Amino acid sequence: MTNNDVLRRLRFTFDLKDSALIDIFSSTNVSVTNDQITDWLKKEEDEGYVSLHDKDFASFLNGFINLKRGKREGAQPEPEKNLNNNMIFQKLRIALNLQAEDILDILALADFNLSKHELSALFRKPGNKNYRECKDQILRNFLQGVQLKYRPIQSK
Repeated sequence: MTNNDVLRRLRFTFDLKDSALIDIFSSTNVSVTNDQITDWLKKEEDEGYVSLHDKDFASFLNGFINLKRGKREGAQPEPEKNLNNNMIFQKLRIALNLQAEDILDILALADFNLSKHELSALFRKPGNKNYRECKDQILRNFLQGVQLKYRPIQSK
């Protein structure tokens, strides 16, 4: 998954307007414009699409944590220069204040089953012998489950 895909899904799930996205970035001292937001939200095949770099997306995720959990005292964490699915998953876990059981329940909403041991392997340090790379399928199903939990289908 691209950073742009994850940003689009989070924006939809939590009904974040462009101004809210700008506020999230600014909470980490990163200044972005409406035009940048618009270009990041476009699909890859659309004209004007701009790829969201890892450092900018890490700043967004840190700001998302600030939005959901409150800004912590003292210096803010530096955004990572390189992100992978494991890091994105971990930041979303922190932002949404999720325990292992919560994540497994969210994955179940998307009809995706993972054992507690498989899940814990995703949050280990890369050098750990039990570390497991988070594949796109896992992150995609997690985001789908988050959408089902936090933005359920409205019945008319």
